[in-house]
Amino acid sequence: KITRKYEDLVCGHVSPDGGVIDLPLMRDYECPPYMRVSTEERQKALIGLDPEEVGKKILEQPKPSTTEYEVVSREGLDGRDVTRLALTSVSGRTHQLNVHCAAIGHPIVGDAVYGYGGEAAANGGLEDSELPDNCATGELQKGIAEAVVGKPMCVHAKSISFEHPITREKLSFECAAPF
Repeated sequence: KITRKYEDLVCGHVSPDGGVIDLPLMRDYECPPYMRVSTEERQKALIGLDPEEVGKKILEQPKPSTTEYEVVSREGLDGRDVTRLALTSVSGRTHQLNVHCAAIGHPIVGDAVYGYGGEAAANGGLEDSELPDNCATGELQKGIAEAVVGKPMCVHAKSISFEHPITREKLSFECAAPF
């Protein structure tokens, strides 16, 4: 088993200080090739679509996706509220961390795909009414997005741990986040 831990900066101040984001993911048929949170409404929209026209991957069943998070610190970025999170991707899905952070209303700082004005569906594909009450405002997200234009996204693979396949020694490697 491989354990990966990430550190990121997200827009706004996240509360509570830790928790689990448990939202299934699906391919986004409106914004391919991106991912989105799967909802019953989105699944119903796929009924009757021809796999030859939209592609088989679009019609795959949603995949259970779980991310554990813990607030490391609440900080400021050019005078705007951000939160440093420790994230563990339990299920390891494509773009999982990006979609999950966006879906709780706290997109990753510098995420040009799932963040403010990104190419993918906003809020991880959820409607504004489905977001938690304490999410980062659009104004805050816009200000942060403008402040970090041209800079790398603030997500970092902080550590990886695994058992060596031959020696069975537990190995762990860590690297501090560059932001």
